[in-house]
Amino acid sequence: MNSSHAQIVDIIPLCYEYANGSCPKFVYPLVLRVPLYLFFGLVVILTVFGNLFVIITVVHFKQLHMPTNYLVLSLAVTDLLLGALYMPPCLVQSIETCWYLGPLFCKIHSSVAIMLATASIINLSFISIDRYYAVCQPLLYHSKITSFVTIIMIVICWSVSAAAGFGIIFLELNILGIEEFYYENVACEGGCVLFQSAASSTASSVISFYIPGVVMLSIYMKIFRVAQKQAKFIQDSKCKNNMKSMLSKEERKATKTLSVILGVFLSLWTPFFICNVINPFIGYAIPPVLIDMLAWIGLMNSTCNPIVYAFFYKWFRRAFKIIFSGQIFQPGSSKVNLFSQ
Repeated sequence: MNSSHAQIVDIIPLCYEYANGSCPKFVYPLVLRVPLYLFFGLVVILTVFGNLFVIITVVHFKQLHMPTNYLVLSLAVTDLLLGALYMPPCLVQSIETCWYLGPLFCKIHSSVAIMLATASIINLSFISIDRYYAVCQPLLYHSKITSFVTIIMIVICWSVSAAAGFGIIFLELNILGIEEFYYENVACEGGCVLFQSAASSTASSVISFYIPGVVMLSIYMKIFRVAQKQAKFIQDSKCKNNMKSMLSKEERKATKTLSVILGVFLSLWTPFFICNVINPFIGYAIPPVLIDMLAWIGLMNSTCNPIVYAFFYKWFRRAFKIIFSGQIFQPGSSKVNLFSQ
């Protein structure tokens, strides 16, 4: 009787069957795993190639060599690295529910996640400053936002992001004060979780997401109020200077597009950061699968950015056609006028 009872006891699958302290493994049915691999694989491909086209476009076409586009280039590099370096291991871990690349690469992977998320928000912050001067202080724009200043911004962005990402993980600041709880209840063979204490999750979310988000929203609200006044003034004065009118239109278009980029970023990442803050305070009761799903929704921001450029910018669609058709290899292609009608 006892032996027959023992035979029907379910055996929990493990990531490493013969290792002590292995993480439990959840096995998705094949009918679900295949569509998941196809979907997430498509997301990775779109993210990598979409942002690669943005990078090639800004680098190749001389007409686009301007401060705003250098910042857009930095943002596209961030998104490309997310798609190329971070998403593929995440894809396998999300579906297989185990981490098979070892503890060192887990730390590097988590560090890269924090670094690139921080780089995204800092890039967007600098873009909002660029747009503020372009629209609200147009007479000071070319003296304040030079190519040199933009390069300094990009260096600061990546230096701060790398220091934050690798410092937090390798110095174990994310589990400071709860090391014993983490190693006894969370850490296991085959797991790779970016676990944070209440202090760490609150501080990192507020500093890296909420404060920059609120500041950027305030800046863009100010920009749009000024832009509306300028548009009304131009309309009332019936300015006959076509060049000036055209420049104003281009600036408004760029500001609108980059504000949409910010809006997409905030809308896709906010659910994750809300859960990230409250989870430690409710005893980590939010299911890991939900956290994982919200993280993927946030990551898809990197997939959306090139789509936004393609939707709003005719010059980007024109550049895409030149690149895709191979005309980019023709002599003088870098001097093509992308803004011509």
